[in-house]
Amino acid sequence: MSGRILCQINNNTATVTLDHPAKRNALDLGMWRALAATLRSLAADDTLRCVVLRGAGGEAFAAGGDIEEFLTERETLEHAQIYHAEVVGALRAIAECPHPTIAAIQGPCMGGGLEIASQCDLRLCSKSARFGVPINRLGFSMYPEEMQGLLRLAGPATTLELLIEGRILDADEALMRGLVTRVIPEAQLDAEVDACARRIAEGAPLVARWHKQWVRRLQAPEALSADELRSSFAYLDSADYQEGLHAFLEKRKPEFRGC
Repeated sequence: MSGRILCQINNNTATVTLDHPAKRNALDLGMWRALAATLRSLAADDTLRCVVLRGAGGEAFAAGGDIEEFLTERETLEHAQIYHAEVVGALRAIAECPHPTIAAIQGPCMGGGLEIASQCDLRLCSKSARFGVPINRLGFSMYPEEMQGLLRLAGPATTLELLIEGRILDADEALMRGLVTRVIPEAQLDAEVDACARRIAEGAPLVARWHKQWVRRLQAPEALSADELRSSFAYLDSADYQEGLHAFLEKRKPEFRGC
């Protein structure tokens, strides 16, 4: 049975679920395509404040790609290029989503699952989480464009350790290596993810988007131009800036509208 990408919106937070529990939420080609389409649709929804990505069933985030499918979907160079273009499209849709993204990770987060998590802004995991890319035992290398997110997140030493040694990291070591934002006790993960999404949603949405934009831009080697530095003051013209200032001075909770 093929997997699915489910999406549920509650107030201003969208939850995207990788739903293929029979294969520990391994992603088939249809799921990669649906994931890209779902994130692009959410990106265009200005009412959203946060997007949470998680695996169905509570036992795995995602065990990687559906390896059985490789015999039919990646059996030639042409098909492999098409396949990985779809994967990269999904990863880019996550990375380029203007809304803050959270990966809620339980159990295995392997291969393609780790690629997805690496593109999220925050990664909250339970003690059961395990991270790795053990494809050295499968005889194929990671597609370079898929490696970029992991490399930016973990650096070359950890990336090579995962790829050439095939090590599997537990939650605490993943935290130490910078792969995850924080480790949560198993029974508290859902509550902490909800609390994290709520804290994000209560903030000014334009500010969250600007911070995502600047973090990405500042990782580029080119120096900021005078125009870019000037544009960093765009918040001065926003209603949310005035609301935030007045709410602080009036000692009340701000009500941001994203404008």
